[in-house]
Amino acid sequence: MEKTFDAVIIANGAFPTHAVPLDILHHAAHLIACDGAIAPLLLEGLGEAVIIGDGDSVPAEFRDRLIQIDEQDDNDQTKATRYCVEHGWKRIAYLGSTGKREDHTLGNISLLMRYYREWGVEGTMFTDYGFFTPAYGNRTFNTMKGQQISVFNFGCHLLTSEGLRWDAYNFSEWWQGTLNEALGDTFSIHADGYYLVYQTYEAK
Repeated sequence: MEKTFDAVIIANGAFPTHAVPLDILHHAAHLIACDGAIAPLLLEGLGEAVIIGDGDSVPAEFRDRLIQIDEQDDNDQTKATRYCVEHGWKRIAYLGSTGKREDHTLGNISLLMRYYREWGVEGTMFTDYGFFTPAYGNRTFNTMKGQQISVFNFGCHLLTSEGLRWDAYNFSEWWQGTLNEALGDTFSIHADGYYLVYQTYEAK
């Protein structure tokens, strides 16, 4: 699991409590808060973050530090990602992108694939339970025996695996790739397109 990134984006979802995302947060080379996410950062002693968004939930005392982007085609997570890409930061950790509203959670997770496809962002989204990684083609992932794995197909016609309890295939529905398990220290995916991998922090 990668823990060193060019930048960390903290969205205004559920603030992380697990040690892994909190460690990443406190060691951020560049920290970007999506709008109201600046408030919980203050409690962590990280109030110097850049703030990006439309400003609708930024406390008044921080508005002078807000980079306000009013267009509504993209959400604040995407605006923050674009800011990072413009600064050459493409290895990005995403925190606080899940929790609270379920539609925001699904949207933010799926956006990882857009950033990867369109902007070449090597993003990883961390939650309190595990992490999501977008990928393309053939790739081997570090893991541990018993780690819980899910694979979500984003258009592959060929999708197979090695090192998982149940062989992957070109899933047509997202649920079909969930609830798999690693058999050893690595697993490999062989694919002709894009897919998203979820790994838990702890083994079962």
